[in-house]
Amino acid sequence: MRAASVLTRVRTGREFLRDIRSPRWGLAGQSLRFVMSGGVVALASAATTTLLHAALGLPFQLALVLGYLLSVAVHYTLQRLFVWRHDEEFALRARSQLVRYLCVSVSQYALTAVATAKLPRLLSAPVESVYLVTIFALALVNFAIFKTRVFHPVSDRAAG
Repeated sequence: MRAASVLTRVRTGREFLRDIRSPRWGLAGQSLRFVMSGGVVALASAATTTLLHAALGLPFQLALVLGYLLSVAVHYTLQRLFVWRHDEEFALRARSQLVRYLCVSVSQYALTAVATAKLPRLLSAPVESVYLVTIFALALVNFAIFKTRVFHPVSDRAAG
């Protein structure tokens, strides 16, 4: 591949990311940005946990906690700066958003833990299947909560 071709593709990718941040993309743009940020966060979490454990020799559980904490910070930042772009100001200040965001995150973690601890036996299903269905369902719920209760614009203040 020629250098000019690579530069053209990089430029096109940057233009796409700049364009997709535009509020004119509406719900489709929010949805796509939400999925994209989720992918980035999953990679950051897995890479951090693996690097801390495998390369630096930290105990796995400690590496997992540190990877999770980093992923929460990256996720919040991407939600605020990339996913929920709109022309207006946010209805909530950053601190209020963070409190609500953390409540949603802790709830998601707790619901996932309970679902994966109880449902496999009740449903006679593999834990991995329960886990995947749970995280998909909670991602849909989180999208709605973030859109209407955490990162909503001033015009939606009545919702928050």
